[in-house]
Amino acid sequence: MTFPRPLPSPNPLTAPYWQAAHQGELKLPRCEACTKFHFYPRSACPHCGATQLSWQRVSGKGEVYSFTVVHRAPSKGFEELVPYAVAVVALEEGPHLMTRLKDVDPAKVRIGLRVQVAFEKQDDETTLPVFRPAA
Repeated sequence: MTFPRPLPSPNPLTAPYWQAAHQGELKLPRCEACTKFHFYPRSACPHCGATQLSWQRVSGKGEVYSFTVVHRAPSKGFEELVPYAVAVVALEEGPHLMTRLKDVDPAKVRIGLRVQVAFEKQDDETTLPVFRPAA
């Protein structure tokens, strides 16, 4: 028997992020004034305060900034995954994202590991960005 995992609940600020992920793209908000990307989505740029933001595709490339290995599932929906690594990934474009790492032995994860975004379909409406070691 499989158990469901919690899924995101998009709102008007985050919907473009989840829609892009469902299409296999990683898009982040970018400030039109200072040209910097940021994450998490918000209504004003955290760098300069401007409100002219657009959603732009990013490379999906980065490196592990920090990580932990989960040995005890937080709920039954995650039991099949343990052990697994949860990481903060520093994207080439600057922002940091928290994510699950896949296709890597958690014992081999290290800070500085080069990673690339991948996408995992959860249901007909939800796709999650995850990261795997870069080729």
